[in-house]
Amino acid sequence: MKKYQIIIWLAALVVGVGVGLLRIDAVDAVMSVIATIYTRLFRLLAVPTIVLAVITTLASLGGGREMGKMFRATVTYTLLTTGAAAIAGLVFYLIVAPGNLPPSLINAENPSPAAVEEVSYADHLVSVIPDNIVKPFLDGNVLALLLLCFAVGIAISKMPDTQPKRSLINGLTGLQDLLYMLIRWLIAVLPIGIVAFSAQLVAEVGSGVMLDSLGKYVLVIVAGNCSQFFIILPLFLLLKGINPIKMLKGMTPAVMMALFTKSSAATLPVTMDNAEKRVGVKPKIARFVLPICTTVNMNGCAAFIFVTSLFVMQNNGMPITWATMLTWFFISVLSAVGNAGVPMGCYFLTLSLMSGIGANVGIMGIILPIYTIIDMIETAENVWSDSCVCAITDKVMDSSKSLPKS
Repeated sequence: MKKYQIIIWLAALVVGVGVGLLRIDAVDAVMSVIATIYTRLFRLLAVPTIVLAVITTLASLGGGREMGKMFRATVTYTLLTTGAAAIAGLVFYLIVAPGNLPPSLINAENPSPAAVEEVSYADHLVSVIPDNIVKPFLDGNVLALLLLCFAVGIAISKMPDTQPKRSLINGLTGLQDLLYMLIRWLIAVLPIGIVAFSAQLVAEVGSGVMLDSLGKYVLVIVAGNCSQFFIILPLFLLLKGINPIKMLKGMTPAVMMALFTKSSAATLPVTMDNAEKRVGVKPKIARFVLPICTTVNMNGCAAFIFVTSLFVMQNNGMPITWATMLTWFFISVLSAVGNAGVPMGCYFLTLSLMSGIGANVGIMGIILPIYTIIDMIETAENVWSDSCVCAITDKVMDSSKSLPKS
């Protein structure tokens, strides 16, 4: 069945496009319900997947050199790929050189200031520190959960090797196996979800999206993401001796899932399953690296923040010098790494940053109608980048083990 899985998924995609093109309101409503159900089910499994994966991996690795090396490799390649994505966005911005929009159009589409206040970056950083052990689970606060998981996992690894410790680890591992069984069931019927996702997308696009005024801006975003996806990330893989074509073939189900759900976290169960079973990444590495990357490895978000910030500042008459570009390069990369894992978090973070420098953020209201398409592309790129960082870390760990000890 695995041999024909991609064909089945692509066939489901074609069927979904056909259903969406019918433009029947009742059918569109049914497709929307099915797509929502699938997204909710994957998000339901995403949080326990993150928690159990990180805790069990840390409990087995301990706080020693192996975990430290794995973490350093993950962070290093996260920063390198995220920085590369931002640079790719800048290059296309300079080449395409989007022009300014009419001031009347910008002022007419000024978004509500209330949206900016809700995305205070300081509040987001404070919210990472949990004050209630249940609240991060209920809110889906992935950064707070990771903090808890690191503490619990390392604490378990430092416990004396007694029967209670072994029972605790066995219980967590059993829950993890149960979770993976549920994930496999959900993946088995995913073609139905793909039909719904693609039909829903076609119906949304067909309802009318304003692209004329933002053609060059959208071209910059899409070109930057595509170059990162098809050129830059494969080069990272090749430099480590990994076949990018084979890698992409193995991760295609996860990338397609990300494209339609627009959520790296919701796609995490599929990403981990593909990395372990289709690519051959060691489970302890996939279960450690991917939950972290899902939270901090935001290639698409870095490019969006960088390009959109330059675009907004340009439309506000602010000078775009090389010093400005260098400053916003670092802001974009660091902001993407610390971005809240919430729907449209990247959009509202950019809105907040622009508001913070006193720019007229009316242009963000113009971008909003087409952000759904941009978000799909960015999320697919993020998951592909997560997979690449995971495979590279796996390679790094293998290389370190093969080196002779001095």
